[in-house]
Amino acid sequence: MTRKNLSKYVSEQSSVFQKFFLLFIIGFFLIFMGIILLIVATVLSNGSANFGAFIFIGPFPIIVGAGPEAPWMVLFAIILTVLSFIMFLVLRRERKKSESSIL
Repeated sequence: MTRKNLSKYVSEQSSVFQKFFLLFIIGFFLIFMGIILLIVATVLSNGSANFGAFIFIGPFPIIVGAGPEAPWMVLFAIILTVLSFIMFLVLRRERKKSESSIL
């Protein structure tokens, strides 16, 4: 590998890292601002707060809910989980089709 090619490769790699780092910072900032907005909304409202979430750890979903509207939020999280599994299976099938057509 010549020095010119090596410098080009290094500059491309640093450019990819800079883009990744910029996206990471933007994502972190958006999450932080969302948390701040949720805290402000909870403090300013005199009503009760609701919470619903689903977290994937590998293929296993963890579904959590709290508050008076929790059953609806948990139901919504279960629906999103099922849709996520369906999307995963469809995309996996499409990838296998594309790999078999290349070979």
